[in-house]
Amino acid sequence: MEQVRQMFKEEGFFGDHLLLYVNRAVEDFILPLHSHEFIELAYVAEGKGFHYIEEEVQRIHRGQLHVIPIGTSHVFRPTSMDAARDPLIVYNCIFPKSLIDRLMPLLIDEPVAAYIEGLKEETRSYHAVFDADAEIERLFLLLYKEYSLPRSGSTTYLNTLLLQLIVTIYRLHTDTSHAIPSQPARFLQLLSYLEQNYAEKLTLAHLSGRFQWSERHLQRLFKRHTGQGFNYYLQSLRIQKSCEQLRSTQLKISRIAESVGYKDLSSFMVVFRRIVGQTPGAYRQTFNQSFKPQPD
Repeated sequence: MEQVRQMFKEEGFFGDHLLLYVNRAVEDFILPLHSHEFIELAYVAEGKGFHYIEEEVQRIHRGQLHVIPIGTSHVFRPTSMDAARDPLIVYNCIFPKSLIDRLMPLLIDEPVAAYIEGLKEETRSYHAVFDADAEIERLFLLLYKEYSLPRSGSTTYLNTLLLQLIVTIYRLHTDTSHAIPSQPARFLQLLSYLEQNYAEKLTLAHLSGRFQWSERHLQRLFKRHTGQGFNYYLQSLRIQKSCEQLRSTQLKISRIAESVGYKDLSSFMVVFRRIVGQTPGAYRQTFNQSFKPQPD
């Protein structure tokens, strides 16, 4: 891997009032290995690839959140030169140490405050977490929308979203680094399994055999930890994945439906309209008026 060629400075990204920068990057092979004077939170939103960080090379995939400390050299790379076939899309949220100083008076929980204060340290170790329940994705989409389309009060709103994001990362980081009750840990593994296999033919019976819980107990766990029954949770996950494709590809709706686990297009249309409140075609047009999808 190439040596560090570039150091990103604070003045290239931040103004006097907004000490925050958010973007959505389609990763390529142009950006060199680099480090920066600020903290970076990078969320892998679509695809897979590689993360070159210091002396390591790590495989990465959708749903990972990477915390990159000040002064750490790194770069993301897709799996191939063909971005259309093998895209790697990463949302970045960057901020300087001075923003942490502004936010510290708002923090009450001492462990969380210590974690956030620690992000200022250049000796802080790099770490990553997995977004099993899509909470980090939700916050990044809100951050990107607010940053791209600022309105009255946007600076305050962005700062509160950043705090929510860091607290969520802290929870995931501590949950995966220390002992936690076995049942919640196992259920998080189950949700991660669904995240990776949502397009397959999944049933409570299948999950029961794989994770050694009775079907009845699994239903109780879904209600307790997600507020939804298994079937509704799976439907919502599949529709969420279809929405991502509708926003970012020109695939036919019938092909998208099949890719997220619906063999019958009419069933997909009914579930999509119930959850989203509009048809897939109307949803796609809402996000890009100039979008020209393939005809169904």
